[in-house]
Amino acid sequence: MSELEPLTQTAEPVAVLDEQRPPSVGAMTGTAVEFAGVHRTFGATHALDGLDLAIEPGELLALLGPSGCGKTTALRILAGFDRPDSGEVRLDGRDISRTPVNKRDMGMVFQSYSLFPTMSALDNVAFGLRLRKQNASARRSRAGELLDLVGLAEHVTKFPHQLSGGQQQRVALARALAISPRVLLLDEPLSALDAKVREQLRDEIRRIQLELGVTTVFVTHDQEEALSMADRVGVMRAGRLEQCAAPAELYDRPATPFVAEFVGTMNHLSGTTEAGGRVRVGQQVLPVSGEVSAGNLVTVLVRPEAVVIEPDDRGDSVVVVANFRGATVRVRLLRSDGTELLADVPSHRSAEYGPGARVSVKLLDKPVLLA
Repeated sequence: MSELEPLTQTAEPVAVLDEQRPPSVGAMTGTAVEFAGVHRTFGATHALDGLDLAIEPGELLALLGPSGCGKTTALRILAGFDRPDSGEVRLDGRDISRTPVNKRDMGMVFQSYSLFPTMSALDNVAFGLRLRKQNASARRSRAGELLDLVGLAEHVTKFPHQLSGGQQQRVALARALAISPRVLLLDEPLSALDAKVREQLRDEIRRIQLELGVTTVFVTHDQEEALSMADRVGVMRAGRLEQCAAPAELYDRPATPFVAEFVGTMNHLSGTTEAGGRVRVGQQVLPVSGEVSAGNLVTVLVRPEAVVIEPDDRGDSVVVVANFRGATVRVRLLRSDGTELLADVPSHRSAEYGPGARVSVKLLDKPVLLA
């Protein structure tokens, strides 16, 4: 199909747009987004149970959580593909909860690319501009700019079947950006790609988002994607926002046991609370995140990197297996009381922790979370 022929194909919506001329690449400005008490139910299921969330202009916010937590419902309501039962969605303070999809001026990238198979990369990117009645010269120029921005300047005449999965997703991203959307919405756009391409593309998406300054909402179930790309990460569970914070804060100071378990790995250790907001774990006494009363038996959550091990012929723990993870080795230990423990150690020390090696164990003196 040439770009001058009548449109006969159908595909998922590629952009939620208004009819105005887009600015040039690099001229986007961020828009504030707010969910205020948003509820959405499907039968007896509360997909969103009073979602309150403010997204700053130009921010990249990742919504992270397991399947069914409500993150995709939130994205669809923001895009206008669904409506809340109650509450408001606001752009720069204006309620758009009942605003039609084509008046929201948003760009969306799907997991499945949703490219038109008989259109070239250039014509796919220019599609939204064609709907805006832009003349052929202007839209081809704009599409060329965006394909250059995503690193596909040499592939403008290729069709989707001639492109790799990563290249197709770059075309989909360029198409969403072509209209200079007020908000960019990314619905698990990398989950269909292999690991290396996924890592390259998430870096590219972040670079482009920072360069353009467009407010972006990224939905994913992959904690590594969320933590590596986002300014802030909102962890969702059963329609509620458990915590929304910068990646480092979310990882180091999780607000709830669910967040702690979902973002990273946790050891579960038995402990007893003591006066002064502390907990005894074995022979150590550690500070506790939050207030606790003394004398309670509790489960203490400790990350593997907070477990320090040293070779010790008289140690009370034995290495079961050591798994190479690049810069670190994750060591699984069997303790004398029959419990297991995970510890992360530098790879250059991996020879010290082969199966059967006996070690001593110590926990870093830092605040811990109680389950």
